[in-house]
Amino acid sequence: MIQLGYKLCSEEHGPADLVRFVRRAEDVGFTFAMISDHYHPWIDRQGHSPFVWSVLGGIAQATERLRVGTAVTCPTIRIHPAILAQAAATTAAMMPGRFLFGLGTGENLNEHILGDRWPSHAVRVEMLEEAVEVIRLLWQGGLRSHRGRHYTVENARLYTLPAEPPPILVAASGPESAAMAGRIGDGFVGTSPEAELIEAFDEAGGRGKPRFGEVTVCWGRDPAAARRQALERWPIAGMSGPLTSELALPGHFQGAAEMVSEEDLDGDVVCGADADEHLEAIRKYGDAGYDHVWVHQIGPEQEGFFRFYEREVIPKLAGRRAKRKAA
Repeated sequence: MIQLGYKLCSEEHGPADLVRFVRRAEDVGFTFAMISDHYHPWIDRQGHSPFVWSVLGGIAQATERLRVGTAVTCPTIRIHPAILAQAAATTAAMMPGRFLFGLGTGENLNEHILGDRWPSHAVRVEMLEEAVEVIRLLWQGGLRSHRGRHYTVENARLYTLPAEPPPILVAASGPESAAMAGRIGDGFVGTSPEAELIEAFDEAGGRGKPRFGEVTVCWGRDPAAARRQALERWPIAGMSGPLTSELALPGHFQGAAEMVSEEDLDGDVVCGADADEHLEAIRKYGDAGYDHVWVHQIGPEQEGFFRFYEREVIPKLAGRRAKRKAA
């Protein structure tokens, strides 16, 4: 059974709007929300990138039931994992049982800002594994120290801890990183409905753990206008390979976006107001083995999207669940 979530897109919206949107998502029937953690937007046209931990404080006060997670935080370069351990513990204490700590290897776009070298993917994976070790060590409470290959923690203690530590979800885009997620994570985060990723996650220790995936859409009554909006606001959907992790500035992504066409978004972004097309995109993730799917609505038209999902998508998804149970 798929749980349906909503994407809080920090690159496209300011902090007050994000808090307003998450409250609306709770009202219309989404069961969770995931918020991006960036220092820069992908392209200047998106226009925003608030500090996620400040926004999460507002979200904690604005919601009552919704589970909320980061999708995803990079705990390796821009912010030391010991600091993020404290940030996540505080957030989890403000949202008991509702916070999900999504982690990944990050992008040069956000992690270069302090002048640090951008390491190879293999080194970034190694750093992520050690960062998770540091975070879990500090969540145990008491005075803790760590001396590893990449990080040092000396006599640190987190005094504010939640009753239970939040689950750590690990993002992966290939079988090797999916296996790493299975080894060290409490859940999986992916952005493509590939069954082989779930299989690698399961075989490495992830069996029975939650799997979270992202569907990107641009709702609008005019599909052609929605496609134009998607290309203007989110050309990243048409970029493949390691490009998104390697480019350093929004201007670099804008240059790469000049080579992306509307046709390049086909299959990756659902454009328009056909509920069956939206449901089919969600179903593909379910067929691949995901049990949580969040929806990213591109652009400023969030209220129309909420009404559409409340009236035409969420009831049909619930109806499909009921039919499967009856069968």
